[in-house]
Amino acid sequence: MENKLVIVEEKCPQNHVCPAVKVCPVGALTQEKFHAPTINYDKCIKCGKCSNFCPKKALVLQTL
Repeated sequence: MENKLVIVEEKCPQNHVCPAVKVCPVGALTQEKFHAPTINYDKCIKCGKCSNFCPKKALVLQTL
């Protein structure tokens, strides 16, 4: 089975700097101003660190 990181924008408050961006070990998450983070799927290693760290559970590692 394969995993894919997704952002549930309804859960993301988008009113602050996303703390999960700094947790990503490969720099796959970026954020412009206070918008929801963007995922670079070419860099994402699907480790789940950001999804475990996100206090609002807006980053979800889904099993496909």
